[in-house]
Amino acid sequence: MKLSINNLSKTYPNGVQALKNVSLEIPTGMFGLLGPNGAGKSTLMRILATLQEADSGTATLGDIDVLKDKDSVRRVLGYLPQEFGVYPRMSALNMLDHFATLKGIAGSERKELVHTLLHRVNLWDHRKKAVSSYSGGMRQRFGIAQALIGDPKLIIVDEPTAGLDPGERNRFYNLLSEIGENVIVILSTHIVDDVHELCSNMAIINLGEVVFTGAPSSALQTLDGKIWQKVITKAEIENYNQEYKVISSKLVAGKPIIHILSEEEPGEGFQPAAPGLEDVFFSKIMA
Repeated sequence: MKLSINNLSKTYPNGVQALKNVSLEIPTGMFGLLGPNGAGKSTLMRILATLQEADSGTATLGDIDVLKDKDSVRRVLGYLPQEFGVYPRMSALNMLDHFATLKGIAGSERKELVHTLLHRVNLWDHRKKAVSSYSGGMRQRFGIAQALIGDPKLIIVDEPTAGLDPGERNRFYNLLSEIGENVIVILSTHIVDDVHELCSNMAIINLGEVVFTGAPSSALQTLDGKIWQKVITKAEIENYNQEYKVISSKLVAGKPIIHILSEEEPGEGFQPAAPGLEDVFFSKIMA
């Protein structure tokens, strides 16, 4: 199954154009949607999740018209929003059972499904605890469990790892990777490492427009031989920002290392550097 998005546009009543003729072809597997805050990612996710109307354009999931046949979309959709509400005193077991009931799953089949999902996301031992008492990582794993109810063909995950510690992020990565082998999983994030580690295909969106689409490896190839790095002092950062096209920087042993985008050696002391996905991201949104 494939998700095809063509010329999707959305302008809010305040005049903000959140999406401008967005077109994407998203196959089965993990698909990363990268962009800074305010780029339009969440608007696109809400439209695909049937929670918001588009102004124009089309979107089809297999033979389902996503914009017109919302009931059919919801039957095959799993959605984990950036923030999802929980009943403060309800256990994970009872809440997942409630969600399965809302999806129309009945009787012994529902009980078996709920138990299977709790095992799958490694929450069985915590099934009787209130979800509101869970850690951030546990809540996100519960969110994936509820998104998997009903054997979805499309799963949308919006900014899932913000605030998770490294161990929780790794557990979440492993779970998403397993899920993405058989269904379309759209991972919307501004964290470059999430996409680099998980996704075989990706798009970068900025100011409502798609500025890159393809495999992460293809994105890296576009910058081969064009990234230069230099260790500088903190006091020099502003001068280098004004003189060069600095696309990323990081601290190593307390000293900034800057990456410059240039077709040729930009100046004294610069060394060629292997491009990273972060370089691709910033080069596209700064273009």
